[in-house]
Amino acid sequence: MQSIKETNFKFPKQTGFYKGKVRDVYTIDNQYLVMVVTDRISAFDVVLPEAIPYKGQVLNQIAADFLAATKDIVPNWVVNVPDPSVTIGKICEPFKVEMVIRGYLAGHAAREYAAGKREICGVKLPEGLKENDRLPEPIITPTTKAAVGHDEDISREAILERGIVSEADYLQLEKYTRALYQRGTEIAAKQGLILVDTKYEFGKADGVIYLIDEIHTPDSSRYFYKDSYQQLQEKGEPQKQLSKEFVRQWLIENGFQGKDGQQVPLMDVAKVQSISERYIELYEKITGRDFVKADGENVYQRVEQNILNALKSL
Repeated sequence: MQSIKETNFKFPKQTGFYKGKVRDVYTIDNQYLVMVVTDRISAFDVVLPEAIPYKGQVLNQIAADFLAATKDIVPNWVVNVPDPSVTIGKICEPFKVEMVIRGYLAGHAAREYAAGKREICGVKLPEGLKENDRLPEPIITPTTKAAVGHDEDISREAILERGIVSEADYLQLEKYTRALYQRGTEIAAKQGLILVDTKYEFGKADGVIYLIDEIHTPDSSRYFYKDSYQQLQEKGEPQKQLSKEFVRQWLIENGFQGKDGQQVPLMDVAKVQSISERYIELYEKITGRDFVKADGENVYQRVEQNILNALKSL
């Protein structure tokens, strides 16, 4: 299996190229974005050295499903999904915040709470919570969208005060965020899962707000298994979860959290294979469908040809 580590295509009417942490994004005629979801993997805002086979396909196909399942709530950027690892969509001007919504005290929020903080992004949290407890109601904890380096927590008040997003737009973003999380929660429940927390990115084109990027994937979201949640919580044991947290935990155990001077631990072939299998398991559990592996030979040729064919119809 040939992983997609990075691409260097040249397409007709190509007017730009951007290499993100895990995505290679081509601008076409200043109207469309061709997003190749590579098999690169990042954690703690650092791209790890090894690519994970099929990871890009997993993320792209889950996102495509959920974008299609939520377009009645908010329009999204997708025009075409011409390849298992590729999405083509319309260009939007991104809002410079990511809308993070949490229904449970997990991950970053749990670490902040354990450190003694009782307010995150201007939202007050009650005393007496344990890690992974359900919150009284879902809370929105936005982050800045950093071009380089780490995203940072920010409050609604600071966003409005700094003029990062207008008040009218921000209130609409909050409304969309809550509605999307509710829909994601309902879909997850049908699969025996709990959508713990997730993040959404939005952009604007011609005065209209669009949902952009991926949604409800294991890279952007955290899921718990519904059937074991209550029992594990009562015992104070770690939750069985579907998310990229297992990669973060492995890195932490091996002395890496993305801080200056820390060395990324070596990821051997067996570890790469186990992470790939875990992503495929995530796909099957989240979607309820068997994962069909895309053609693993001549991957770059396949991706390029599928994009070229799709561009002809734009």
